[in-house]
Amino acid sequence: MFSLKAALAKPFAKYVSKSILKWADNPVETQEQVFQDLISTAAITQFGKDHNFKSINTHADFVKQVPIRDYEDLKLYIERMVAGEKDILWKGKPLYIAKTSGTTSGAKYIPITKESMPTHIDAARNAILMYIAETGNSKFVDGKMIFLQGSPILEKKNGIQFGRLSGIVAHFVPKYLQKNRMPSWEINCIEDWETKVNAIVDETLPENMTVISGIPSWVQMYFEKIQEKTGKEIGEVFKNFDLFIFGGVNYEPYRAKFEKLIGRKIDSIELYPASEGFFAFQDKQNETGMLLQLNSGIFYEFVKADEFFTEKPNRLTIGEVELGVNYVLIVSTTAGLWAYNVGDTVEFTSLKPYRIIVSGRIKHFISAFGEHVIGKEVEQALQEAVKQTDAEITEFTVAPQITPKQGLPYHEWFIEFEKSPTNIDVFSKIIDDSLQKQNSYYFDLISGKVLQPLKIAEVKKHGFQEYMKKIGKLGGQNKIARLSNDRKIAEVLETQNLIK
Repeated sequence: MFSLKAALAKPFAKYVSKSILKWADNPVETQEQVFQDLISTAAITQFGKDHNFKSINTHADFVKQVPIRDYEDLKLYIERMVAGEKDILWKGKPLYIAKTSGTTSGAKYIPITKESMPTHIDAARNAILMYIAETGNSKFVDGKMIFLQGSPILEKKNGIQFGRLSGIVAHFVPKYLQKNRMPSWEINCIEDWETKVNAIVDETLPENMTVISGIPSWVQMYFEKIQEKTGKEIGEVFKNFDLFIFGGVNYEPYRAKFEKLIGRKIDSIELYPASEGFFAFQDKQNETGMLLQLNSGIFYEFVKADEFFTEKPNRLTIGEVELGVNYVLIVSTTAGLWAYNVGDTVEFTSLKPYRIIVSGRIKHFISAFGEHVIGKEVEQALQEAVKQTDAEITEFTVAPQITPKQGLPYHEWFIEFEKSPTNIDVFSKIIDDSLQKQNSYYFDLISGKVLQPLKIAEVKKHGFQEYMKKIGKLGGQNKIARLSNDRKIAEVLETQNLIK
């Protein structure tokens, strides 16, 4: 029996879907309008004056006057905003400052403004509406929805609210969903992640959970605790659970484990949110990639990853990109980020409309020997090994072993198995063969006897959770770096006795 809310969701979803298709069908014009609006609005800011925005009319002018920057390059401007100054990177003061911790760097403070905040909320809402428009499934809106996220407690300084993005977003749940949302405010405010997850388990067990959302590794932890407590599959505990919403990492390495935990296949929606902007969401169940948000106050530039570290890399706009090329994502936004290197690399899977996958991090690759192996390559290789064997994966990371006790250097894979493969050597070989096929540099190094094939170190059960706890990053939006050029993660795993 459908409720009025579920019935009304369908026509509203169709209306929103049509408006999205309108700008998606006019990508170049849409981005040009965003660009002009950004430049004209920010001309009065300190940054706009410093870079003579009044003389910028074209993308070529912008490239000449505004170099690509990362967080450190913008830090002096951001510090002035944090101190409460107006009209620095964007007009007025930011409404919020999102405090974020990168996988390799310290804390960052990313401004969120009156203009940029709605784009975060609308994109999350639109992802669900596009799903309803495509599938006709709206019954889940009557059930309970859980969003595993950071604490919504905010700190006010200099007239600005500070907090984690997920905690800020928690303040913007629409009224019509507030009765459906879980966990409760009190439990969401618990800081200790393990205490919080245990409380969420107790609170949600008796409920009709229909939508569960979060970073896969932390949702898995939630699922495992439910299974430990009940001895049942998640699909049996939550009989109407039929939609998983995720972001932050590639879901594929987790999919087999999730389906086993749940006990059946369910639909999923992938999101690409970041403190810097909500960049994309999955708009079709049977298409690869996420729809790039071209009408959300974000102007995108793309630099080929293999050109990025050259002196003057070519900065492409949306009409100039190609399929299957690894690009560094550069954004300028209504939050006052200008030619900002997000740090992610993306690859287009469709040009009509423009859909992307996140292929990795520009700083997260292994090139200790000149191989430049990226995240997408290791995830694909691991996926192939899982499909061809009986193994199940919980988590993994890869590091170079430059000075082994004997033999040639190699890539060392630290893998926490839910179920270890019957033959670890066969499993390793499938991964290594896949990497050689995908990456010609890696192939040359193996065939040229510069490297030996990869080796696997098995991490103890819950070893990666223990690692995150040791470094003070358990839970929330924190993720394990898939790839490193050093052995910092490896050393903690080894010294803390987290290897089998």
